[in-house]
Amino acid sequence: AVPRPTTLHTALMYSINVVTVKLLEKLGIQPVVNMARRLGLTTKITPNLSLGLGTSEVTLQEMVQAFSVFANQGVRVEPFGILSVKDSSGHVLENNAPVGQEVLDPHVAYIMVNTMKDVIDHGTGRIIRRLGFTYPAAGKTGTTNDNIDAWFIGFVPDLTCGVWVGYDERQSLGKKQTGGETAAPIWAEFMKAATAGKPPKDFEPPKGSDAE
Repeated sequence: AVPRPTTLHTALMYSINVVTVKLLEKLGIQPVVNMARRLGLTTKITPNLSLGLGTSEVTLQEMVQAFSVFANQGVRVEPFGILSVKDSSGHVLENNAPVGQEVLDPHVAYIMVNTMKDVIDHGTGRIIRRLGFTYPAAGKTGTTNDNIDAWFIGFVPDLTCGVWVGYDERQSLGKKQTGGETAAPIWAEFMKAATAGKPPKDFEPPKGSDAE
């Protein structure tokens, strides 16, 4: 069969990896590595075309931070684990607040959000809708070779959640244990609980966009 042209939108929605590798080849590896650094990835990235297949290992925290940039209209926020520390009298000993930096054009971030909304509505993450999570959401599945790791990173406008499923040692999760089948259902159950009782909220387009 003669391969048909495939849009980047469709390729990401259905995880058609050959398109990702071709895009990486066209853009060049270093600009992609630079973008990963801007989004907050600090772990080692192997600079070759297999990067487009996700062969460089990244921590779950960094993945969640990077995806949050899209939800946050291009602003990266440094993660922290403690909001505040008080003594027995209620005096604040330590107080932390989010520190943000714009690292991506808001319009580009919004395009990515809309593409990843279709991952959940129609693509590899559509099991989330079948499981009853109905709020506007965006995300991406991920599966490594031999089903060793299964990922789903997704977000609503105010919350990003990442799910990784795997073993401490490198071994397969089993046949068909993909990110969409294994990690996405966990994400759906968590997000249903996290958004319970809250009104649905859609992603706001950036100022000056046609969608505004």
